[in-house]
Amino acid sequence: MAAKITLINEDITTLPVDAMVNAANQSLLGGGGVDGAIHRVAGAQLLACCRDLGGCAVGEAKITPGFNLPARYVIHTVGPIWQDGQHEEARLLAACYRNSLRLAGEYRLSSIAFPAISCGVYGYPINQACKLAVQTVVGVLDDYPHLTKVIFCAFNAEVYQALAAELAVLDLI
Repeated sequence: MAAKITLINEDITTLPVDAMVNAANQSLLGGGGVDGAIHRVAGAQLLACCRDLGGCAVGEAKITPGFNLPARYVIHTVGPIWQDGQHEEARLLAACYRNSLRLAGEYRLSSIAFPAISCGVYGYPINQACKLAVQTVVGVLDDYPHLTKVIFCAFNAEVYQALAAELAVLDLI
């Protein structure tokens, strides 16, 4: 694995990366949490651009410019809403990470920052989501040799600790 994986507990909208991943809703027109924060900082141009995308299905990803963000691009992905773990939540969440990395690869990006997708209002159990995120990203990173830096950006101490535990299991921190 060529990419360096970093874990931070910061505001994702402040990171100077090639792409920041937005934990979006299906409309892509802004919302709460990470999605709302990204839209607020990026400005009205992001909303206008997202209107032209026609939404996004759960597990899929779409890319836009970053506009007023320090990131060149925003990769919008829609995580699953946790129901009970019996409605393909794990498959869909893993697809969010894989499809985001696929877009980063297509655009030959070297750095990407991920939030903890579906861990906020979508209610995915944090330990399960963080384990799946780390395993999915690490499992496909070798497919994207241009990526040299992957950041997991936690939004609170609980998410940070869950991500740190999973990265430690793999001797990545």
